[in-house]
Amino acid sequence: METIEGKVSLLDAVPVRCEHITSEWEGESIVLTYPRFKYDWMRRFLLPKGMSPDIRVTLEEHGTAVWNLIDGQRTVQEIITLLAEHFEGEANYASRITTYIMQLRKDGFIQLGVRS
Repeated sequence: METIEGKVSLLDAVPVRCEHITSEWEGESIVLTYPRFKYDWMRRFLLPKGMSPDIRVTLEEHGTAVWNLIDGQRTVQEIITLLAEHFEGEANYASRITTYIMQLRKDGFIQLGVRS
């Protein structure tokens, strides 16, 4: 999978989960976990006693639905199409999904690539 370098439509992009992010189910939601510090030495010297070395983010219902479909194979358009039923005809849901995917990218949870 190549990362996006030139101009590619967001709808044709393929979201790929970043390797440093782990996810697990907790009830009906997905919880994302990632290291609080990038480097081990930072964790050893800067992490207060009793504080978790990881940050946990619980996704809400729609976020869980989107994350569950990010598999490194589907394009953003394919994810939008698959979630049409989940959003039950909600107005402007495609815009919500693209905004959410861009936020995941901005926050470092995913990268956007193109099919080779």
